[in-house]
Amino acid sequence: MAARSIGSLTISFGLVAIPVKLYSATEASQHISFNMLHSTCGSRLRQQYFCVKEDVPVGRDEIVKGYEFAKDQYVMFSPEELKALEEVGTHAADITEFVPIAAIDPVYFDKAYYIAPDKGGAKPYALFAKALRESKRCALGRWAARGKEYIVMIRPVEDGLVMQQLLYAAEVRSIKEIDIPVMDVKEAELKLARMLIEQQSSNKFDPSEYKDDVSARVQAAIQKKVEGQEITVSEAPEGGAQIIDLMEALRASLEKKGGAAAKTASKPQAPARKPAKRAQPAAPAARKSAKK
Repeated sequence: MAARSIGSLTISFGLVAIPVKLYSATEASQHISFNMLHSTCGSRLRQQYFCVKEDVPVGRDEIVKGYEFAKDQYVMFSPEELKALEEVGTHAADITEFVPIAAIDPVYFDKAYYIAPDKGGAKPYALFAKALRESKRCALGRWAARGKEYIVMIRPVEDGLVMQQLLYAAEVRSIKEIDIPVMDVKEAELKLARMLIEQQSSNKFDPSEYKDDVSARVQAAIQKKVEGQEITVSEAPEGGAQIIDLMEALRASLEKKGGAAAKTASKPQAPARKPAKRAQPAAPAARKSAKK
């Protein structure tokens, strides 16, 4: 089944404008969702809001949005006021700069879209993609849609271009907020770790090698339920803290992966033995004194 475009926009940098179509890069339909049911009769439940002060149900036509600026103190906004604050969609992604692809930490990555040339955009699209690919850079810009303004990164891939929404700096926590102790690493441990990394290294990421086992189990359980079968729930294994010798764990990992060299790699090498000294002939003066 051919992918369906979810929208169109124009990528502009300098005086160049590229009309493109937008396609979702991810498939939300693969996610398994459950409904909330009444356990006694199996009917679906309807969500209802209650006023915490008056303890009465509140209809949707009586609900407004509010912002809590202090404990239990709110300022209210009408739908019209919130609408006026939204960013007006421009259907354009305006490029502001070009940076090396490696300069953007993936922690900033958000939703991704595939972009393809729209009518009249095939030539500038191909030119833009090739220029990005050869420069090893990506384009950064702004895109207004759905009442919000997003930072977007347009990066080249093998078959075209991907537009990646990026998070703002305020949306990403700094790793410095986490207490990570500084530890000394022994050279022997580092050597084994590098060997293990080398053993399990690949030149290319193949996502098809990774399967969603949990989703498969859930789908199988759903099918059994539909067919009227009972599901056997196995007991979870008891967990417990394990004290692991780092060197032994690294060595065992290498041996498990076929690294026979691990047995010798982690052993401290004995210092080379010095050759035995040859007996030196006595000096003439020493021989004379020996005769006396």
